[in-house]
Amino acid sequence: MSTLTAPAEARPDPADGATDQVPPTPVLDVVVPVHDEEDGLEPCLRRLHAHLARLPWPSRITVAENASTDGTLAVARRVAAELPGVVVRVESGPGRGRALREAWLASDAAVLVYMDVDLSTDLAALLPLVAPLISGHSDLAIGTRLAGSARVVRGTKRELISRSYNLLLRGTLATHVSDAQCGFKAVRADVARRLLPLVEDTGWFFDTELLVLAERSGLRIAEVPVDWVDDPDSSVHIVATARADLAGIVRMSRALARGRLPVADLRAQIGRGPLVEPAVDGVPPGLVGQLVRFAAIGALSTAAYLALFLLLRGVVEAQPANLVALLVTAVANTAANRRLTFGVRGRDGAGRAQLQGLAVFALGLALTSGVLAGLHAWDPHASRLAEVALLVTANGLATLLRFVLMRAWVFRSGSAVRRTVVVPTPVALPSLAR
Repeated sequence: MSTLTAPAEARPDPADGATDQVPPTPVLDVVVPVHDEEDGLEPCLRRLHAHLARLPWPSRITVAENASTDGTLAVARRVAAELPGVVVRVESGPGRGRALREAWLASDAAVLVYMDVDLSTDLAALLPLVAPLISGHSDLAIGTRLAGSARVVRGTKRELISRSYNLLLRGTLATHVSDAQCGFKAVRADVARRLLPLVEDTGWFFDTELLVLAERSGLRIAEVPVDWVDDPDSSVHIVATARADLAGIVRMSRALARGRLPVADLRAQIGRGPLVEPAVDGVPPGLVGQLVRFAAIGALSTAAYLALFLLLRGVVEAQPANLVALLVTAVANTAANRRLTFGVRGRDGAGRAQLQGLAVFALGLALTSGVLAGLHAWDPHASRLAEVALLVTANGLATLLRFVLMRAWVFRSGSAVRRTVVVPTPVALPSLAR
């Protein structure tokens, strides 16, 4: 069994908020990254501290302060001086991922937890989150807002963004994780020490990258449905975060396509076999090959679509011409991708695939029709050339969406390839006397 005690020099500095009396080595270290959270930090820390006192294991709260420009650090140190088991770490640079990595690597706890400072997740889920790690059932655990039994209160925009992001992850990185960005996660310390040096991102993509690496290393990830209430005062910048997440997905997709995802050594350390892309019944592995075949079929489909649109445009208005052209080419496109891109043959499931393909077609229709409607609202006498130019752009976006949905939904079976896993050993618990 791996030792669960970090070197003494890695432990939090008592000068940063710990009491003079050295506390017992914690089983749980709950890390709360903070940046400009002066107003809401104290009540959240007091609420979390009171909840941890009811758990059956020694615990610590680590406030990971990263480059705040307000009074966050002063508030954190004052609360840490009042509450036992609360310490403060000060990171010189910004970045939630950087703060988490440094705090986790420096911890001497057996199980490392991360949660957002706003405590949007109901703390009642903390015990179910860490129990699989302490028992030895799992290596990592995440809260999920997208499970059927989860109770979530948030606006339509954030709900759509969250579901779209996780769908994009499934289509591009072939992950089975349902909610990569929920701010409620835990990892065994011995696993974290192996995984964290492989994670490149220091911002909001950090935990997505961590989960993808863990999954592809054969580690066991437990998912816990949570009750979650959106914080209307959240300081997260949606556009900047989305841009950074997309850049992270592109980077990891390239590494995966080139066979450079840094998990081979980790798999060898924990006794897993060679890295194999999570397989799906009837779907050949290899994202690059699928993309090439899909792009070739897409180019032919687009050419056929435009030719049919221009042919019909001579006798009907733009919207009906777009509908017929897109419908005909969508049926042919689904059939071609089913056989050539995703390697599915035979009649079994063909009807279901076409129905799902039509659902994907409806999204493409909404996109292209919206573009046409916007063009004609702006210029009722727009030329055919303008119509075609906008339709090419819109159809390109629809093609990207079609690939993601086909790979993640239409041609994805519910049964994944079975893997031989090594069951982790239970965490050795210290005395429960506090």
